[in-house]
Amino acid sequence: MNNLLHTSFLFLGMLCFVQAYPQPAATGIVKKADDKMRGEKSSESTMTMEIFRPTWSRAVSFRSWSLGTDYSLVLITAPAKEKGQSFLKRKNEMWSWNPAINRIIKLPPSMLAQGWMGSDFTNDDLLNQSSIVKDYTHMFSGNEMIYGKDCHKITLVPREDAPVVWGKVVLWISKGDYLQLKAEYYDEDDYLVKTETASEIKTMDGRIIPTRYELIPAEKTGNRTVLTLNAIRFNIPMAENFFSQQNLKNIR
Repeated sequence: MNNLLHTSFLFLGMLCFVQAYPQPAATGIVKKADDKMRGEKSSESTMTMEIFRPTWSRAVSFRSWSLGTDYSLVLITAPAKEKGQSFLKRKNEMWSWNPAINRIIKLPPSMLAQGWMGSDFTNDDLLNQSSIVKDYTHMFSGNEMIYGKDCHKITLVPREDAPVVWGKVVLWISKGDYLQLKAEYYDEDDYLVKTETASEIKTMDGRIIPTRYELIPAEKTGNRTVLTLNAIRFNIPMAENFFSQQNLKNIR
């Protein structure tokens, strides 16, 4: 009996040890899912964002270019009032350009958690694009079915001094085809802030990927944002000098 108890406690101790430390296999799954959606090197996309509030709604359309996680450029194409505004990220720095005032404005890190264009997506989500591979450690948390697909449930904890907004992120990634179908974002006190689900899986540029992303904040009843991917090209030729302040003003 004592041997049995000892074995049980030893097993539980080993299980806790495994769950408390980063797991390379989990990191590999997160990387495959991230590469599939971003492109291993670069991407160019067009998207439409619909922002819903209890008393109003509006839509914003934009084009986006990215090179890894260090460089991104976003151009607003509609509505007319905001058309021509653009946003640039180069490594750890970000800027915005507003043709109405003819000024480039540097965005401070404190703005990462603010909603982009008044949506439930943050500047960090769409501009900074923190690397979920490099900025976090990854641990398996179980398995769950999402939309009929068997998914790995993986918990991401930020690395020390990582430039990220979240205290924890939980991802559901489908087994076999590496589709990130759900994500939960938590603050530093472990409170759920928002939930994102991905659906309408289609083939785009030769890849099977979700094309509709719905983001719902946890404590703002009636608020949600839907992001629709209209078109995307992966791993196109692109150089770092494309992501310049000159292009920020001139991109069309």
